[in-house]
Formats: sequence, C-alpha cells, structure tokens
Amino acid sequence: MQYVLIIHEVEDYESWKKIFDKASDIRREAGERTYQVLKYASDPNKIVHFSSWTSIDDAKRFFESPELVKIRAEAGVKSPDFIYLDRLESGEL
Repeated sequence: MQYVLIIHEVEDYESWKKIFDKASDIRREAGERTYQVLKYASDPNKIVHFSSWTSIDDAKRFFESPELVKIRAEAGVKSPDFIYLDRLESGEL
C-alpha cells in the first residue's frame, strides 16, 4: 500500500470539509482507500490529509488532474504540499 501526506492551509475548515466530503466518490474511484484528516493544534485551518492509495501513480494522476485543481480552488486550499510515501513498517505498541 502506498500513502499520500498532504499539508495545506484552507480559508475555512467547515467550507473545505463540505467539499472534501462531497468528493468522496471521485477519491474512491481514483484509488484512495483510507484517509485521516488532522489539524495543527495551533491553527484549525492548517490541515493534514493522510491517505492510503492503490498506487502512487493513481494518487499523482488524481491530485495533478485539472478537475482536482479546480476543486481545490473552490475549497479555498492554499499551497498544498504533497508527499508520496511507501510503507516500510507498521505496528502497534
């Protein structure tokens, strides 16, 4: 399984979240399998989206698509950073 870590600032979390939830079908169709949404403790509009994907290629194709660029603009996303990751190990303590 591959993962994507996205760190971005949004204009307003509630507005962003509505659009994020509305896009769940296209995210699933593109290859997203699980996700977590987190926020910075010091800034509620600084969002971290951590998700698992069918492949890094699927994730890049989705996040770089013109459709998603438009959705990000509608959602008030500012300067997203995308980090593509392969799992080396996981566990619970």
